[in-house]
Amino acid sequence: MRLLLQQRPDGREAPRFVQLMLQPDLLGGWELLRESGQIGGRSTVRREVFLEQEAALAALEHARDQQLKRGFQLMFAQGVDAPR
Repeated sequence: MRLLLQQRPDGREAPRFVQLMLQPDLLGGWELLRESGQIGGRSTVRREVFLEQEAALAALEHARDQQLKRGFQLMFAQGVDAPR
């Protein structure tokens, strides 16, 4: 599952983005990857590991909701159960 959120450009600097990716790992757990930065610039990637899919999905939805409150807009959602 993958979500891409982006702030509206204000004309002075490149818009910021946040990409949230949820994927299974090789040991039966789940990884939540958070990439953030400015479009066309450097980005930072953080990784969280979860034992259960439900906990990982809840963390993804919480991270998405936080970014939406900060003014980001959902630009792209990919995955069978992609939250809207």
